[in-house]
Amino acid sequence: MLTLADIEQAASRLDGVAVRTPLIENQVLNEIAGGRVLLKAECLQRTGSFKIRGAYNLLSQLTPAQAARGVVAWSSGNHAQGVASAARMLGIAAAIVMPEDAPRSKLENTRKLGGEVILYDRYTADREEIARELGKKRGAELVPSYDHVHIIAGQGTVGLEITEECQSLGDVPEQVLICCGGGGLTSGSAIALKALLPKVQVYAVEPEHFDDTARSFRAGERQRVDANARSICDALQTSMPGEITFGINRSLGVEALLVSDDEVKEAMRFAFRELKLVVEPGGAVALAAILTRKVATTGKTTVAVLSGGNVDADLFASIQAG
Repeated sequence: MLTLADIEQAASRLDGVAVRTPLIENQVLNEIAGGRVLLKAECLQRTGSFKIRGAYNLLSQLTPAQAARGVVAWSSGNHAQGVASAARMLGIAAAIVMPEDAPRSKLENTRKLGGEVILYDRYTADREEIARELGKKRGAELVPSYDHVHIIAGQGTVGLEITEECQSLGDVPEQVLICCGGGGLTSGSAIALKALLPKVQVYAVEPEHFDDTARSFRAGERQRVDANARSICDALQTSMPGEITFGINRSLGVEALLVSDDEVKEAMRFAFRELKLVVEPGGAVALAAILTRKVATTGKTTVAVLSGGNVDADLFASIQAG
């Protein structure tokens, strides 16, 4: 089990690298919830999502020999940009295996950040197998998108910041909702949250058809989603939770919530209309869970993470148009 100390050390490495994103409060949202809602705006993070935290924490701990051989990662886009950005800062060559149908903005930004993009078909090929074969061929280090202790510790700095920011506001949240794909952000944040706020309930929020974490909690062991599953939430299309992340989330009593694509779209519209924020589909699931009352919020303080804002302009416009 990772500890709070691991996350605090990651925070020290990230000082001056990751943005300390704000907790945003909105009166309209509070009225809908019947309580206080604080939104951790990681859509305002460097590269547009929380992923820079874990990527930099891992890459900054490579030995000079490892760094010289470069790194290989696999990602639908946000981890790709985080790895490419961290690699550029540290002078490391980075290759990222990405689905050919990833949002154009994520592909373009990864290339702009200096990442070498290798495309694959997400429905017929195994991205991790492609990346591992490439890493073996090049002698490069692998940078998993969630199931690695350094990645989890880096992502956990989100939870650490939530506790510190709530303390500065003089409030103690009863619950924290976190967007969940493979579980790196949820598990890392849960470690920090439960260490500093033992009574807080952490929820992993997933798209209804990519409910691998919810299924796994019910079964008591890791489960896969249906091979035909589809969702607008490209950042959360993980087929099965990570081995490390699932173990952490289960041991800390994390619970799962599910939202539909239509509910996600409405949350994106709400974020733009009321908060003046651009939030991508995968980054809006926690907000969607609050707006649709998937969890009791009346008389409570609830924190939700807006995990990313990387969405193609055309898709965003079509969603806003309803």
